[in-house]
Amino acid sequence: MASIMSIEAGKYNKFLAKALKEEEEFKAPEWVEFVKSGVGKQRPIEDKEFWEKRAASILRQIYINEVVGVQRLRTRYGNKKNRGGKPSKFKRGSGKIIRVILQQAEEAGFVEKSEGVKKGRKLTAKGKTFMESVNVSSGEDSK
Repeated sequence: MASIMSIEAGKYNKFLAKALKEEEEFKAPEWVEFVKSGVGKQRPIEDKEFWEKRAASILRQIYINEVVGVQRLRTRYGNKKNRGGKPSKFKRGSGKIIRVILQQAEEAGFVEKSEGVKKGRKLTAKGKTFMESVNVSSGEDSK
């Protein structure tokens, strides 16, 4: 199997999200359909598979960067806020969504808190093997 780094991010995240959907720990809370994914957004989340897709993306970011904290992920998932007549300004994404996903990943045993110089979450051995076992070549995605 090819390395996670060599696979296109969108394609890998789609298959990882499908694999996470089968994990019982990764369930979207009932409030997710009423909240925005950041202050820069104007409407609530409409994608039914948003939770699994965001969890897959967060796990991939942890895999690539080794140790990642909530603030860094908030910056990663932020966007520009339309302020009317004033110039747009960058705003960070929702921290609650990221924290809940990280807590679910901890319950599943995929991530753990890092106690080194860099604070944040890092992948466990179980998380690495899970992510590397996702079979991307099983079915080609038709658009």
